[in-house]
Amino acid sequence: MDAVSPRITHVSWGRMEVAGLGQGKDFKLWPGGGRDWDWNETGTRHSPGIQPADVQELLEHGSKVVVLSRGMKLRLGTAEETLQALKDADVQVHVEETTAAVELYNRLAEDGEPVGGLFHSTC
Repeated sequence: MDAVSPRITHVSWGRMEVAGLGQGKDFKLWPGGGRDWDWNETGTRHSPGIQPADVQELLEHGSKVVVLSRGMKLRLGTAEETLQALKDADVQVHVEETTAAVELYNRLAEDGEPVGGLFHSTC
């Protein structure tokens, strides 16, 4: 059986809960698991936003669909290079406000899609 992407069970300002992973502020999730998303690892900032290195781990774990959150107030951008890297990898990408991103991610995961995502729970 293929690995299932973990369900996000709660999201509110500054706090998320993920089944099997516990709670945190920001998460990287993929089929079969995930972890806290530490922006300092790749130098991510609100602008230009999500870096190609941020999504690499999602691809390495088999994500064929990727959901990127923009934050609760849509302040988090996505670098053009990131979108191009996902396109080059033939990965379907969705960029949404965080609560909409969580709903979409959970629906795709429930449908058995090999979905990964980056989720930012504040601005």
